[in-house]
Amino acid sequence: MSLGHEEAYDARAGGPNRKFQFVEDYAMKKGIRYSCHYGVSRREVLRGGLAAAVSSMGRVNPEPDVPTALRRSGIRAIDIHAHYYPQAYFDLFIAEGQRFNAEFRMTEQGFFFRTSSESDGPLPTKFIDLKQRLADMDAQGVAVHALSLTDPMVYWADAELSHKLAMAWNDGAIAAHQANPDRFVVLATLPMLDPDRAVDELNRVSKLPGVRGVYMGTNIDNHDLDDPLFEPIFTRIEALGLPVFLHPLAPIVGGNRLQPYFMNRLVAYPFDTTIAACHLIFGGVMDRHLNLQVTLPHAGGVLPALIGRLDHGWKAIPAAKHSAQTPSAYLHRFTYDTISHSKPMMEFIISQVGVDRVMMGSDYCFAVGYDRPVEVVEELHLSSEQRKMILGGTAAKILKI
Repeated sequence: MSLGHEEAYDARAGGPNRKFQFVEDYAMKKGIRYSCHYGVSRREVLRGGLAAAVSSMGRVNPEPDVPTALRRSGIRAIDIHAHYYPQAYFDLFIAEGQRFNAEFRMTEQGFFFRTSSESDGPLPTKFIDLKQRLADMDAQGVAVHALSLTDPMVYWADAELSHKLAMAWNDGAIAAHQANPDRFVVLATLPMLDPDRAVDELNRVSKLPGVRGVYMGTNIDNHDLDDPLFEPIFTRIEALGLPVFLHPLAPIVGGNRLQPYFMNRLVAYPFDTTIAACHLIFGGVMDRHLNLQVTLPHAGGVLPALIGRLDHGWKAIPAAKHSAQTPSAYLHRFTYDTISHSKPMMEFIISQVGVDRVMMGSDYCFAVGYDRPVEVVEELHLSSEQRKMILGGTAAKILKI
Protein backbone atom coordinates (compact mmCIF):
# COMPACT_ATOMS: atom_id res chain seq x y z
CA MET A 1 0.00 0.00 0.00
CA SER A 2 1.45 3.31 -1.00
CA LEU A 3 -0.51 5.65 1.25
CA GLY A 4 1.67 5.02 4.25
CA HIS A 5 -1.07 5.77 6.81
CA GLU A 6 -2.26 3.36 9.44
CA GLU A 7 -5.84 4.42 8.75
CA ALA A 8 -5.68 2.76 5.34
CA TYR A 9 -4.98 -0.58 6.96
CA ASP A 10 -7.44 -0.34 9.84
CA ALA A 11 -9.31 -3.62 10.16
CA ARG A 12 -12.35 -1.60 11.14
CA ALA A 13 -12.64 -0.62 7.47
CA GLY A 14 -14.62 -3.83 7.02
CA GLY A 15 -12.84 -6.48 4.96
CA PRO A 16 -10.90 -6.53 1.66
CA ASN A 17 -13.45 -4.84 -0.60
CA ARG A 18 -14.28 -2.15 1.92
CA LYS A 19 -10.59 -1.69 2.68
CA PHE A 20 -9.82 -1.06 -0.96
CA GLN A 21 -12.63 1.47 -1.28
CA PHE A 22 -11.50 3.05 1.98
CA VAL A 23 -8.00 3.52 0.57
CA GLU A 24 -9.35 5.18 -2.55
CA ASP A 25 -11.71 7.43 -0.60
CA TYR A 26 -8.95 8.33 1.85
CA ALA A 27 -6.54 9.21 -0.96
CA MET A 28 -9.06 11.41 -2.71
CA LYS A 29 -10.10 13.12 0.52
CA LYS A 30 -6.51 13.87 1.46
CA GLY A 31 -5.43 14.76 -2.06
CA ILE A 32 -2.50 12.36 -1.87
CA ARG A 33 -0.11 12.65 -4.80
CA TYR A 34 3.08 10.97 -5.87
CA SER A 35 5.95 13.00 -7.24
CA CYS A 36 4.85 11.87 -10.69
CA HIS A 37 1.90 14.00 -11.80
CA TYR A 38 -1.55 12.79 -12.82
CA GLY A 39 -3.80 15.19 -14.70
CA VAL A 40 -6.60 12.79 -15.71
CA SER A 41 -10.01 14.44 -15.63
CA ARG A 42 -13.18 12.66 -14.53
CA ARG A 43 -14.66 13.45 -17.93
CA GLU A 44 -11.79 11.66 -19.67
CA VAL A 45 -12.09 8.63 -17.41
CA LEU A 46 -15.85 8.35 -17.84
CA ARG A 47 -15.85 9.06 -21.56
CA GLY A 48 -13.08 6.80 -22.73
CA GLY A 49 -12.08 4.48 -19.91
CA LEU A 50 -8.53 3.39 -19.34
CA ALA A 51 -7.28 3.70 -22.91
CA ALA A 52 -8.56 7.24 -23.40
CA ALA A 53 -7.37 8.36 -20.01
CA VAL A 54 -3.89 7.09 -20.74
CA SER A 55 -3.59 8.25 -24.34
CA SER A 56 -4.87 11.73 -23.53
CA MET A 57 -1.76 12.40 -21.45
CA GLY A 58 0.88 11.73 -24.11
CA ARG A 59 2.35 15.21 -24.44
CA VAL A 60 6.10 15.03 -24.97
CA ASN A 61 8.15 17.98 -23.71
CA PRO A 62 9.65 19.53 -26.88
CA GLU A 63 12.63 20.93 -24.96
CA PRO A 64 13.74 18.32 -22.43
CA ASP A 65 15.69 19.63 -19.48
CA VAL A 66 18.71 17.37 -19.92
CA PRO A 67 21.21 17.85 -17.08
CA THR A 68 24.14 20.02 -18.09
CA ALA A 69 26.73 17.44 -17.03
CA LEU A 70 25.04 14.80 -19.16
CA ARG A 71 25.00 17.02 -22.25
CA ARG A 72 28.70 17.70 -21.71
CA SER A 73 29.77 14.10 -21.20
CA GLY A 74 27.46 12.44 -23.71
CA ILE A 75 26.99 9.44 -21.40
CA ARG A 76 24.19 7.06 -22.36
CA ALA A 77 22.44 6.75 -19.02
CA ILE A 78 20.62 3.45 -18.34
CA ASP A 79 18.01 3.14 -15.58
CA ILE A 80 17.88 -0.46 -14.39
CA HIS A 81 15.04 0.07 -11.89
CA ALA A 82 12.09 1.43 -13.89
CA HIS A 83 8.60 -0.04 -13.53
CA TYR A 84 6.00 -0.43 -16.28
CA TYR A 85 2.42 -1.66 -16.57
CA PRO A 86 1.32 -2.43 -20.14
CA GLN A 87 -2.37 -1.86 -20.66
CA ALA A 88 -2.72 -5.48 -21.83
CA TYR A 89 -1.61 -6.65 -18.38
CA PHE A 90 -4.38 -4.68 -16.70
CA ASP A 91 -6.90 -5.72 -19.37
CA LEU A 92 -6.29 -9.33 -18.35
CA PHE A 93 -6.18 -8.32 -14.68
CA ILE A 94 -9.67 -6.83 -15.06
CA ALA A 95 -11.08 -9.66 -17.18
CA GLU A 96 -9.97 -12.62 -15.06
CA GLY A 97 -8.85 -11.25 -11.70
CA GLN A 98 -12.30 -11.01 -10.13
CA ARG A 99 -12.42 -14.71 -9.28
CA PHE A 100 -9.34 -14.07 -7.12
CA ASN A 101 -10.94 -11.01 -5.52
CA ALA A 102 -8.62 -8.76 -7.52
CA GLU A 103 -9.72 -5.33 -8.66
CA PHE A 104 -8.46 -2.51 -10.86
CA ARG A 105 -9.98 0.93 -11.28
CA MET A 106 -9.06 4.17 -12.97
CA THR A 107 -10.08 7.43 -11.29
CA GLU A 108 -9.32 11.11 -11.71
CA GLN A 109 -6.67 10.65 -9.03
CA GLY A 110 -4.87 7.89 -10.97
CA PHE A 111 -5.34 4.13 -10.89
CA PHE A 112 -5.79 1.68 -8.03
CA PHE A 113 -5.38 -2.08 -7.87
CA ARG A 114 -5.95 -4.73 -5.25
CA THR A 115 -5.11 -8.43 -5.01
CA SER A 116 -5.28 -10.89 -2.12
CA SER A 117 -1.78 -9.87 -1.04
CA GLU A 118 -1.25 -6.28 -2.19
CA SER A 119 -3.07 -2.98 -2.74
CA ASP A 120 -1.77 0.26 -4.16
CA GLY A 121 -2.92 3.62 -5.44
CA PRO A 122 -3.37 6.21 -6.56
CA LEU A 123 -0.67 5.60 -9.17
CA PRO A 124 -0.08 7.94 -12.11
CA THR A 125 -0.98 6.91 -15.65
CA LYS A 126 2.60 7.53 -16.75
CA PHE A 127 3.27 4.02 -15.43
CA ILE A 128 1.25 2.90 -18.46
CA ASP A 129 1.66 5.67 -21.04
CA LEU A 130 4.95 5.51 -22.95
CA LYS A 131 4.77 9.08 -24.27
CA GLN A 132 4.75 10.46 -20.76
CA ARG A 133 7.58 8.11 -19.78
CA LEU A 134 9.70 9.20 -22.71
CA ALA A 135 9.12 12.84 -21.80
CA ASP A 136 10.31 12.12 -18.25
CA MET A 137 13.33 10.22 -19.50
CA ASP A 138 14.30 13.09 -21.78
CA ALA A 139 13.91 15.58 -18.94
CA GLN A 140 16.05 13.41 -16.65
CA GLY A 141 18.72 12.74 -19.26
CA VAL A 142 18.00 8.99 -19.20
CA ALA A 143 18.54 7.16 -22.49
CA VAL A 144 17.23 3.68 -21.61
CA HIS A 145 14.74 2.15 -19.20
CA ALA A 146 15.03 -1.53 -18.31
CA LEU A 147 11.29 -2.15 -17.95
CA SER A 148 10.09 -4.30 -15.06
CA LEU A 149 6.83 -5.32 -13.41
CA THR A 150 6.47 -4.42 -9.75
CA ASP A 151 3.61 -5.02 -7.29
CA PRO A 152 1.47 -7.02 -7.52
CA MET A 153 3.58 -9.15 -9.89
CA VAL A 154 1.81 -12.37 -10.97
CA TYR A 155 2.18 -14.75 -8.01
CA TRP A 156 -1.23 -14.01 -6.45
CA ALA A 157 -3.20 -15.98 -9.06
CA ASP A 158 -3.40 -19.69 -9.82
CA ALA A 159 -0.89 -21.33 -12.16
CA GLU A 160 -2.90 -20.75 -15.33
CA LEU A 161 -3.70 -17.08 -14.76
CA SER A 162 -0.22 -16.39 -13.37
CA HIS A 163 1.22 -17.74 -16.63
CA LYS A 164 -1.21 -15.69 -18.73
CA LEU A 165 -0.44 -12.53 -16.75
CA ALA A 166 3.30 -13.10 -17.21
CA MET A 167 2.81 -13.56 -20.95
CA ALA A 168 0.63 -10.44 -21.18
CA TRP A 169 3.19 -8.33 -19.33
CA ASN A 170 6.15 -9.70 -21.26
CA ASP A 171 4.47 -9.24 -24.63
CA GLY A 172 3.41 -5.70 -23.71
CA ALA A 173 6.93 -4.76 -22.62
CA ILE A 174 8.41 -6.34 -25.75
CA ALA A 175 5.99 -4.28 -27.85
CA ALA A 176 7.25 -1.15 -26.04
CA HIS A 177 10.81 -2.16 -26.95
CA GLN A 178 9.89 -2.78 -30.57
CA ALA A 179 8.25 0.64 -30.81
CA ASN A 180 11.28 2.30 -29.16
CA PRO A 181 14.21 -0.10 -29.52
CA ASP A 182 16.81 2.47 -28.46
CA ARG A 183 14.90 3.49 -25.31
CA PHE A 184 13.52 0.31 -23.72
CA VAL A 185 14.73 -3.19 -22.88
CA VAL A 186 12.76 -5.84 -21.01
CA LEU A 187 13.27 -7.69 -17.72
CA ALA A 188 10.82 -10.55 -18.14
CA THR A 189 8.50 -11.78 -15.42
CA LEU A 190 7.81 -15.49 -14.80
CA PRO A 191 5.06 -17.56 -13.13
CA MET A 192 7.55 -18.66 -10.49
CA LEU A 193 5.25 -20.94 -8.44
CA ASP A 194 4.96 -23.37 -11.36
CA PRO A 195 8.51 -24.24 -12.44
CA ASP A 196 7.43 -25.99 -15.65
CA ARG A 197 5.38 -23.00 -16.79
CA ALA A 198 8.14 -20.63 -15.67
CA VAL A 199 10.76 -22.46 -17.74
CA ASP A 200 8.39 -22.60 -20.72
CA GLU A 201 7.84 -18.85 -20.53
CA LEU A 202 11.56 -18.27 -20.04
CA ASN A 203 12.32 -20.32 -23.15
CA ARG A 204 9.70 -18.38 -25.12
CA VAL A 205 10.67 -14.85 -24.16
CA SER A 206 14.42 -15.44 -24.28
CA LYS A 207 14.07 -15.70 -28.07
CA LEU A 208 12.08 -12.48 -28.41
CA PRO A 209 13.51 -9.01 -29.12
CA GLY A 210 14.46 -6.74 -26.25
CA VAL A 211 14.47 -9.31 -23.43
CA ARG A 212 17.72 -8.82 -21.50
CA GLY A 213 17.01 -10.26 -18.03
CA VAL A 214 14.53 -11.72 -15.56
CA TYR A 215 12.67 -9.90 -12.80
CA MET A 216 11.37 -11.62 -9.67
CA GLY A 217 10.27 -10.93 -6.12
CA THR A 218 12.55 -11.18 -3.11
CA ASN A 219 10.05 -13.75 -1.93
CA ILE A 220 7.54 -15.65 -4.02
CA ASP A 221 4.27 -15.89 -2.10
CA ASN A 222 6.20 -16.61 1.14
CA HIS A 223 8.66 -18.97 -0.55
CA ASP A 224 12.27 -17.84 -0.14
CA LEU A 225 14.58 -17.96 -3.12
CA ASP A 226 16.60 -20.94 -1.86
CA ASP A 227 13.43 -23.07 -1.93
CA PRO A 228 14.14 -26.19 -4.07
CA LEU A 229 10.99 -25.28 -6.02
CA PHE A 230 12.98 -22.60 -7.87
CA GLU A 231 16.09 -24.63 -8.64
CA PRO A 232 15.04 -25.61 -12.21
CA ILE A 233 14.24 -21.97 -12.94
CA PHE A 234 17.63 -20.70 -11.75
CA THR A 235 19.33 -23.49 -13.70
CA ARG A 236 17.64 -22.42 -16.92
CA ILE A 237 18.23 -18.71 -16.29
CA GLU A 238 21.92 -19.40 -15.76
CA ALA A 239 22.13 -21.55 -18.90
CA LEU A 240 20.59 -18.73 -20.94
CA GLY A 241 23.05 -16.20 -19.48
CA LEU A 242 20.32 -13.82 -18.34
CA PRO A 243 20.82 -11.56 -15.32
CA VAL A 244 18.28 -11.65 -12.46
CA PHE A 245 16.89 -8.47 -10.93
CA LEU A 246 15.09 -8.68 -7.59
CA HIS A 247 12.40 -6.47 -6.07
CA PRO A 248 10.76 -6.56 -2.61
CA LEU A 249 7.25 -7.92 -2.67
CA ALA A 250 4.47 -8.64 -0.21
CA PRO A 251 4.24 -10.46 2.10
CA ILE A 252 7.16 -8.55 3.57
CA VAL A 253 8.97 -8.92 6.87
CA GLY A 254 7.52 -7.18 9.93
CA GLY A 255 3.79 -7.65 9.50
CA ASN A 256 1.42 -5.20 11.15
CA ARG A 257 4.19 -3.48 13.12
CA LEU A 258 5.37 -1.86 9.91
CA GLN A 259 2.02 -0.68 8.59
CA PRO A 260 2.08 2.81 10.18
CA TYR A 261 4.20 5.67 8.85
CA PHE A 262 4.83 4.04 5.46
CA MET A 263 7.36 1.75 7.17
CA ASN A 264 6.29 -1.17 4.98
CA ARG A 265 8.17 0.56 2.16
CA LEU A 266 10.69 2.69 4.06
CA VAL A 267 11.92 -0.08 6.38
CA ALA A 268 10.56 -3.45 5.33
CA TYR A 269 11.54 -3.32 1.65
CA PRO A 270 15.29 -2.87 2.29
CA PHE A 271 15.17 -5.63 4.91
CA ASP A 272 13.30 -7.96 2.55
CA THR A 273 16.04 -7.40 -0.03
CA THR A 274 18.63 -8.29 2.61
CA ILE A 275 16.77 -11.44 3.65
CA ALA A 276 16.56 -12.54 0.01
CA ALA A 277 20.30 -11.99 -0.47
CA CYS A 278 21.02 -14.02 2.69
CA HIS A 279 18.91 -16.92 1.43
CA LEU A 280 20.80 -16.85 -1.86
CA ILE A 281 24.10 -16.90 0.07
CA PHE A 282 23.43 -19.20 3.04
CA GLY A 283 21.07 -21.41 1.03
CA GLY A 284 23.81 -22.21 -1.48
CA VAL A 285 22.08 -20.77 -4.56
CA MET A 286 25.11 -18.64 -5.42
CA ASP A 287 27.38 -21.67 -4.93
CA ARG A 288 25.29 -23.95 -7.13
CA HIS A 289 25.02 -21.31 -9.86
CA LEU A 290 28.44 -19.76 -10.19
CA ASN A 291 27.51 -17.80 -13.31
CA LEU A 292 24.24 -16.43 -11.98
CA GLN A 293 24.17 -12.61 -12.03
CA VAL A 294 21.81 -11.10 -9.41
CA THR A 295 21.07 -7.41 -8.88
CA LEU A 296 19.82 -6.27 -5.47
CA PRO A 297 17.50 -3.24 -5.41
CA HIS A 298 17.57 -0.24 -3.09
CA ALA A 299 21.37 -0.29 -2.90
CA GLY A 300 21.39 -3.81 -1.48
CA GLY A 301 19.05 -3.02 1.40
CA VAL A 302 21.10 -3.30 4.58
CA LEU A 303 23.32 -6.15 3.38
CA PRO A 304 26.52 -4.05 3.19
CA ALA A 305 25.92 -2.64 6.68
CA LEU A 306 25.29 -6.09 8.21
CA ILE A 307 28.02 -7.98 6.40
CA GLY A 308 30.42 -8.01 9.38
CA ARG A 309 27.74 -9.52 11.62
CA LEU A 310 26.90 -12.10 8.95
CA ASP A 311 30.57 -13.07 8.60
CA HIS A 312 30.89 -13.46 12.37
CA GLY A 313 27.78 -15.63 12.49
CA TRP A 314 29.08 -17.80 9.65
CA LYS A 315 32.28 -18.42 11.64
CA ALA A 316 30.79 -18.75 15.13
CA ILE A 317 27.41 -20.46 14.63
CA PRO A 318 27.35 -23.90 12.98
CA ALA A 319 23.75 -23.46 11.82
CA ALA A 320 24.83 -20.46 9.73
CA LYS A 321 27.75 -22.15 7.99
CA HIS A 322 26.08 -23.49 4.86
CA SER A 323 27.72 -21.41 2.14
CA ALA A 324 31.12 -22.28 0.70
CA GLN A 325 32.59 -18.92 1.71
CA THR A 326 32.00 -16.15 4.21
CA PRO A 327 29.03 -13.93 3.29
CA SER A 328 31.31 -10.98 2.54
CA ALA A 329 32.87 -12.99 -0.29
CA TYR A 330 29.52 -12.81 -2.10
CA LEU A 331 29.20 -9.03 -2.00
CA HIS A 332 31.03 -8.99 -5.31
CA ARG A 333 28.69 -11.59 -6.80
CA PHE A 334 25.78 -9.16 -6.62
CA THR A 335 25.22 -5.88 -8.38
CA TYR A 336 23.35 -2.96 -6.82
CA ASP A 337 21.28 0.04 -7.84
CA THR A 338 21.83 3.57 -6.56
CA ILE A 339 18.58 4.03 -4.63
CA SER A 340 19.94 4.73 -1.15
CA HIS A 341 18.81 8.37 -0.73
CA SER A 342 22.09 9.12 1.02
CA LYS A 343 25.26 10.30 -0.66
CA PRO A 344 27.56 9.13 2.21
CA MET A 345 25.82 5.73 2.32
CA MET A 346 26.06 5.28 -1.45
CA GLU A 347 29.75 6.16 -1.38
CA PHE A 348 30.23 3.66 1.46
CA ILE A 349 28.47 0.94 -0.54
CA ILE A 350 30.65 1.67 -3.56
CA SER A 351 33.74 1.38 -1.33
CA GLN A 352 32.56 -2.04 -0.11
CA VAL A 353 31.33 -3.67 -3.33
CA GLY A 354 33.31 -1.84 -6.01
CA VAL A 355 32.21 0.87 -8.41
CA ASP A 356 31.85 -1.69 -11.21
CA ARG A 357 29.04 -3.41 -9.24
CA VAL A 358 26.74 -0.37 -9.04
CA MET A 359 24.19 0.77 -11.64
CA MET A 360 21.87 3.75 -11.79
CA GLY A 361 18.25 3.20 -10.76
CA SER A 362 15.27 5.47 -10.11
CA ASP A 363 12.33 3.26 -8.99
CA TYR A 364 10.34 5.03 -11.71
CA CYS A 365 8.03 6.52 -10.87
CA PHE A 366 7.27 6.03 -7.16
CA ALA A 367 7.59 8.74 -4.53
CA VAL A 368 10.23 6.65 -2.74
CA GLY A 369 12.42 6.74 -5.84
CA TYR A 370 14.42 9.45 -7.61
CA ASP A 371 13.00 12.17 -9.84
CA ARG A 372 16.53 13.01 -11.02
CA PRO A 373 18.56 9.78 -11.00
CA VAL A 374 21.34 11.12 -13.21
CA GLU A 375 21.93 14.10 -10.94
CA VAL A 376 22.14 11.77 -7.94
CA VAL A 377 25.06 9.97 -9.60
CA GLU A 378 26.65 13.24 -10.71
CA GLU A 379 26.81 14.38 -7.08
CA LEU A 380 28.80 11.34 -5.91
CA HIS A 381 32.51 11.76 -5.22
CA LEU A 382 33.74 9.82 -8.25
CA SER A 383 36.15 10.10 -11.14
CA SER A 384 34.77 10.68 -14.62
CA GLU A 385 35.33 7.04 -15.59
CA GLN A 386 33.70 5.74 -12.42
CA ARG A 387 30.68 7.96 -13.00
CA LYS A 388 30.33 6.64 -16.55
CA MET A 389 30.33 3.07 -15.23
CA ILE A 390 27.46 3.75 -12.84
CA LEU A 391 25.44 5.87 -15.27
CA GLY A 392 25.45 3.25 -18.00
CA GLY A 393 28.70 1.41 -18.62
CA THR A 394 28.10 -1.54 -16.29
CA ALA A 395 24.42 -1.81 -17.18
CA ALA A 396 25.27 -1.83 -20.89
CA LYS A 397 27.53 -4.87 -20.33
CA ILE A 398 25.07 -6.78 -18.15
CA LEU A 399 22.05 -6.02 -20.36
CA LYS A 400 24.04 -6.44 -23.59
CA ILE A 401 22.98 -3.05 -24.91
